[in-house]
Amino acid sequence: MKCFKFSLLLVFLILYSCKNEMKNTEIAQDGALSKAVLSNEEKRNIGSVVALYPTPAVVVGTIVDEKVNWMLAAHVGIMGHDKVMVSLRKNHYTNKGIRERGSFTLNIVDEKMLPKADYAGIVSGEKSDKSDLFVYSLADNGMPMVDESPVAMVCVVEDNYETETFDNFICSIAATYAKESVLNENDKIDYEVLKPVLFEMPTYSYLKTGEVIGKCRTFGKEIQQ
Repeated sequence: MKCFKFSLLLVFLILYSCKNEMKNTEIAQDGALSKAVLSNEEKRNIGSVVALYPTPAVVVGTIVDEKVNWMLAAHVGIMGHDKVMVSLRKNHYTNKGIRERGSFTLNIVDEKMLPKADYAGIVSGEKSDKSDLFVYSLADNGMPMVDESPVAMVCVVEDNYETETFDNFICSIAATYAKESVLNENDKIDYEVLKPVLFEMPTYSYLKTGEVIGKCRTFGKEIQQ
């Protein structure tokens, strides 16, 4: 009889232990879920916003109606290792020259040339002659390059992906011209020296380029270890 009572007690203890274990698991899961919900609450949905800014500010150089024209642009991006895309609203005067010539230059803006570059984005070439805004040289294909810009890329239009309000010119790079002062010992552009001006859309502000915080493919190695 004692053995029978002891067996019942043992079964009860096992069942009680299992029940507590299940309860603890549920509490742990609920806690993890609460943390997940809390984590999501830390971010608020602000709508369909392009949040990839800042982007580099560049002066687009082209020829429109047989005149050199300059325009400040910031909707530029990289497409692979051999293509760039420049997105310009269709009503810009500059677009006419790009469509006709099939080529233009991208002149990277540094802080010294920012006042003139900003002016190039304020005034339309359709209303004011901006050909003398910058001292310039002509690339091999006749496109104007800003002399004071530290880096200029000669772009050849390969395609135009049109949306309702924008021309998105997909271009190959025919040549890139860089001042010796912004090149390192390996003839690569040193962006800590160049310090391109960045443009940030939501507040329409210019930003300075930050300092280098490390090399790619090094931070992840710490996690591997």
